[in-house]
Parts: sequence; C-alpha cells; structure tokens
Amino acid sequence: MKRIGILTAGGDTPALNATIHGAVTRANQLRVEIVGLIKGFNCLFNPRVPHVFLNPLFQNIPELDPTKGGTLIGSSRDYVDPERKNDLDLIMGRLSQLGIEGLICVGGDGTLNGLQPLAERLPTVLAPKTIDNDLGLNYPSEPDEMVRVNDPAARGGFRYKTAESRAVFNLDQIVNYVTPGYATAVYVSASGVERIRTTAESHRRIAIVEVMGRHSGYIALGSAYGRPDVILVPEHALDLELLVERVKQIYDLQKNVVIVCGEGIVDEQGRDLGAESRTTDPAGNIQLTGAAEALRARLIQMIGDRYFQLYRRGESAREAIFTRKVGHTQRGGRPILFDRFYAAQQGACAVELLIEGRNNAVSVLQYNQAKGFFVEGYDANRFRDRWGLIHARRMHPCMYDPHLMKPSRMGIDYLTPIFGDAIGEDDAEHMRQTLFAAGNLTQPYHSINTDVNKRIRFLAGPP
Repeated sequence: MKRIGILTAGGDTPALNATIHGAVTRANQLRVEIVGLIKGFNCLFNPRVPHVFLNPLFQNIPELDPTKGGTLIGSSRDYVDPERKNDLDLIMGRLSQLGIEGLICVGGDGTLNGLQPLAERLPTVLAPKTIDNDLGLNYPSEPDEMVRVNDPAARGGFRYKTAESRAVFNLDQIVNYVTPGYATAVYVSASGVERIRTTAESHRRIAIVEVMGRHSGYIALGSAYGRPDVILVPEHALDLELLVERVKQIYDLQKNVVIVCGEGIVDEQGRDLGAESRTTDPAGNIQLTGAAEALRARLIQMIGDRYFQLYRRGESAREAIFTRKVGHTQRGGRPILFDRFYAAQQGACAVELLIEGRNNAVSVLQYNQAKGFFVEGYDANRFRDRWGLIHARRMHPCMYDPHLMKPSRMGIDYLTPIFGDAIGEDDAEHMRQTLFAAGNLTQPYHSINTDVNKRIRFLAGPP
C-alpha cells in the first residue's frame, strides 16, 4: 500500500491533530503517502475532492502540530448513505483517481456506522475520537444483548435498548477503555466546576453546571475531580425527591451547593430532561439543549422561595439557583498529555492495520492492571448488533452510586488510571509561555486554515 487517505468526521475534539500526527509519523517510517481529505466525508461528494498531501517526501508538513486542538483538515457531519449506490460508485472513482488504496476515518460511533458502506469497497479503518467517551463496549458481548422496540416517534420506527446483562462487569474487559479527547474534556469540566464553586460560596448560591456527553455520563463522572456536591448522569433516572433532600442537607451545612449534570439526564419516566424540541442533528441525534435549565425549574418549584427567604439569602429560589454550561470549551484547545500520547498511538495503529491488510477494524486503547494501557486492533463488526448497527456506549451503571450521587468505588477505579498522570509538565509550561504573551495584544489570531488552504489540491475532471 503506497497511499492512504485520512479524514476527520463528526464534532471536533482536542486530540484530532495528535491522531493525524501519529498516523503521518508512522506512515513516514513505512514510506507511505498520506492524503488529508478536507472536511470529512463532505469532500467525497465534491467532484474536485479538496485534499492536502500531509507528508510530501515523507516529511510532515509544518502545519501538523499535535499540540493544537481541532483538526487541520476540517470536519463535517456528512455521511455516506449506503442505499445511494450511485454516490458510492462516484466516491470510489474519485478515491481511485487520487490513488488512495486505503482510508483512515477518525471519529466516533457515528463515523464507524458511516464508514461501513465504504469498507465493502475499500480497506477502511477507524481511529477513535470523541470527548463523550461513548465509542466502545463495556464487555465484548454487549452488542448481542441489544433489543429493538417499536417506536413510531423514533428514527426508523424503532428504538434500541440493552437487555438485562448476563455478563459480569470487569474493568479489564472494557473494549476501548477511553477515547482521545475525553481526558481533556474532563480537565476543562472539572476546572470549570472548581471556578463556579467560589461564586456559589461567595453568594450563597446553588449552581447547576451542565457538561456534555449526550446519553453517556463519562464526562459528568470525571467532573468529580472538581469536587461538586452532586453528580447526575444519564444512565440513572432522576430521583427529584432524593435530590431536593440532598441539596437541602448540603445547603444547610455549607450555604452553597454545586451540582453537575450530564446534558442527557432523564426524568422519572425516562424522558430527556434537556430535549427542548424534537429537532435532530445531521446524524439523527435529538438536540439536547436545556438539561440544566429544566433541572433548575424543577428545583425552583420544589424548594420554593420561602426556604431562601428564611435564610435571608435571597428573595426567591429563582435568584438563588443559577445554571452554567461548560459548553464547547470542553471540545477545544490544546489536548493534555494523556490525549496527545494515546491519540498519536491510535493514529499510528490505524496505519499499521491497513498495511497488515486489515479492513473494517478499529484501533482501540485497552487497559488492564498487569499491562497498563496498550493499543491494538479490534474487528469493527464486533461492535455491531444483530441488525448491523453500532450504538453509542453508555457508562456502565455500576460506575455510579445513585444514592450518594457520586462515582462508585468501581467508577473511581475506572477514572484513576486515566488521570493519574494525565497532565504533563509541558502543559503548564505552555500556558505560562503563551497565554499572556505580549504578542497576543498586538497580533491578530492566525488561523491554521489560512496556511492549509495554500496546500489544498483538487481533482481535475470527472467523476
């Protein structure tokens, strides 16, 4: 194999450039050309296929910096429809014109679903990325336990859920222990929780901090490093009465409360608390936009104004309870050491999988107590349920204690190896040298897109 294509799909994460850098560095060693496809799957629908040669003469282009967040080759949420055979024929023709013999897609569960029709025609592998940490399996047999339920309101008329498991959960059995981007997202979220705390303390407030993760509670769980008083995760339905009781206990004691909630938390009936509308993103996922605000409204109603008036800490519950979203800062900026290091390894592994002749495989990051972290290939078909679908991984319920509303002992054991040495000395040094550099006051921001745009090439003529 002489030339490989690489694209990044779905939402951005801090570790995408590190993954690309790892792939290109390994390709240089193997004397393989790497072509970056601009804006993910989107460019495959463009007859001119905008692309960039990432290692001319087997040297990395200088714009490829693993310490930079985002992706220098751009991303989109477009995917290939397997039913549109004409589109697939055109795409294969364009990749053939480029001389691409194998393809690396960097993405999450949506990307893994999206590359399936391509893998039937061209060797294609996945290098994982997602801040949500929802690409993987809690145990190898998990897809076999998926059941399909008729639901006219769901996409395709069905919804899927996991049946009661017969597997014994063991951290060593997790497939893809953690995804690149997750550690940095937790770092940002936990830091945000720490900073919100001082405002809540100073003004005797109850703060609700909403973090990302969709229907997986991993980021909320990791935010425990910021020492919130309560953590709410999507995997456990909200017990409002218990929550109000806990909030009052804590507020009586310390005059402030910080609650972390995942954006996908559900109410007592299992409905998304933050689904303000039934609108969906291009991948078909319901837009989750208001979990914290919906929770605030419930607390205002159940705690009431009188509670705060008696404490002389405000005229109303509406004044005393406020919300903040950590938002897209979780998915941006410089990746911390853990993400940079393992993202690069997984990018390199993706190249090796193609060179070894593997197809429809995933470079996964595994962990066990004996070996620590290590990277290997895993058959993507094993992620699929009996209907051929790949589902987002949800945090295993035993990682969370719903009574304490905190990580369980198992959850603590899960997080500890990830974050024990997650931040490098160079991370702090980089902040010291760059954030308040005098040049920041006089020079405008210089986008990587400006430089990469000068390197973009196009196919000439059909298809």
